[in-house]
Amino acid sequence: MISRRRFITGFVIALTPLAATASAQEYKAQPAGRIPRVGILAQNAPLWDDFRQGLRDLGYVEGRTIVIQYQWGEGSDDRLPRLAADLARLGPDVIVTWGTPSTLAAKNATKTIPIVMVGSGDPVGTKLIASLAQPGGNITGSSSHNPGLEAKRLELLKELVPKLVHVAVLRNPANPLHDSLVREAKETASQLGVRLELVGVKSSTEFDAAFATMEKKRPDALIVEGDIFFYSHRQRIVDFTMKSRLPAVFTLRGFADAGGLVVYGADYPALFRRGAIYVDKILKGAKPADLPVEQPTKFELVINLKTAKVLGLTIPPALLQRADQVIE
Repeated sequence: MISRRRFITGFVIALTPLAATASAQEYKAQPAGRIPRVGILAQNAPLWDDFRQGLRDLGYVEGRTIVIQYQWGEGSDDRLPRLAADLARLGPDVIVTWGTPSTLAAKNATKTIPIVMVGSGDPVGTKLIASLAQPGGNITGSSSHNPGLEAKRLELLKELVPKLVHVAVLRNPANPLHDSLVREAKETASQLGVRLELVGVKSSTEFDAAFATMEKKRPDALIVEGDIFFYSHRQRIVDFTMKSRLPAVFTLRGFADAGGLVVYGADYPALFRRGAIYVDKILKGAKPADLPVEQPTKFELVINLKTAKVLGLTIPPALLQRADQVIE
């Protein structure tokens, strides 16, 4: 059973809605009779149904009024540069990416084809764009991160485990976003009197060693940084936390569905639907450099009560009341 409640965050900052950033006069329609082509570059397929639904809501029919070309990394960042180059050679009208590694790969593959990123964590810090308000270049879209998110995840763990003193952080060293996330986590950890243990995994062959390290160090809890590579291996990661009886907080909703204890992060389905709006505007003539990058305005707190019971945790009633969804 899933119950739904509202979770209000006080630190969310939204840019001006995309719909208000450009007038109809700025757009130039595609030539009559020409079917636009959109390329998708990502590690895997989950959540793209929301993007396609966004296109349908705008009147596009895949295969009839729009063509979508897919390049999947199959859960590996290493394949993305080659796939991005292949996609750029196909010459789509727009490339859509999910996450920082795929957006970086697309940026390196083309300076001219417009790129719409969905949920890149820190596009300014990772030098994808010049600024949120004026991205410049050929990239626009949305970020999945706001300052304070890492602090909030640590605070959630502190509520779940009041005697929290040692937290492991599962990060991907190949993802440049994680450097800024770790810096933010360290600042909050210092304020809370919590020690962080960084555990890096950048390929599927490194999980066993990472799990062995955590079993040896015995942290009180775990933060799994947002990463599409980790999402591809979510069941493996969740199974480890269950086996080790390790309370963990994740970024993407799919982790809770796989049995993860707590998810706190952006509403990704909404970001994917917004991505379709960016594509529509670019196909109508808008320039990526002129379309401000949006930050998420809605965040989800999902608590898996079934997992809490297995871990022997009692979720504070106040925390349950703040949750958007409770899986029972």
